[in-house]
Amino acid sequence: MDWMVRVFVISYGQDDPKKCSALKMVRLGYAVRVSSFHELPKKCLILNPLSNKVLTPPDRFYISNYGLAVIDVSWNEGIDILKELLRDKRPQRVLPILFAGNPINYAVATKLSSLEATAAALFITGFKDEALKILSIVKWGDTFYKLNKELLELYSRCSNVDEVNNIQKEVIKKISNNG
Repeated sequence: MDWMVRVFVISYGQDDPKKCSALKMVRLGYAVRVSSFHELPKKCLILNPLSNKVLTPPDRFYISNYGLAVIDVSWNEGIDILKELLRDKRPQRVLPILFAGNPINYAVATKLSSLEATAAALFITGFKDEALKILSIVKWGDTFYKLNKELLELYSRCSNVDEVNNIQKEVIKKISNNG
């Protein structure tokens, strides 16, 4: 398979390198590690869980032309880095609601690993083959896909933010009714 997307990883070394899914993408050639967000292309789309703009299929434009960046920080330690990043001018997006398939945060809403976030962003923006390839490099990748397949497909068919937000409202309603 030809690799169609440039994926960048900015890793802050807050996780065990042997278990770090972002560094595994780098080791296997699916991503390039950069040392700071200043090294990213000017319009590279950055995944940032603190962004107020949700990822939609039209964001494919940024990813196909400039690349996708994932900031690899610990959920426990990286919040200040993510806040600082919000000041950067590059487009930043938060993923719509999805559920972790990794063993650390299994089934927790929105608490994805860097690999899961990358695969989700690629899938939603139409790079489905690339997303599935990335998921295949970890044992729990298929678990993530099975947990989220319906949502990923729904999000990938949206044409705007309102449609994505309507799906998210339904997900929140289901979570609230089951909780």
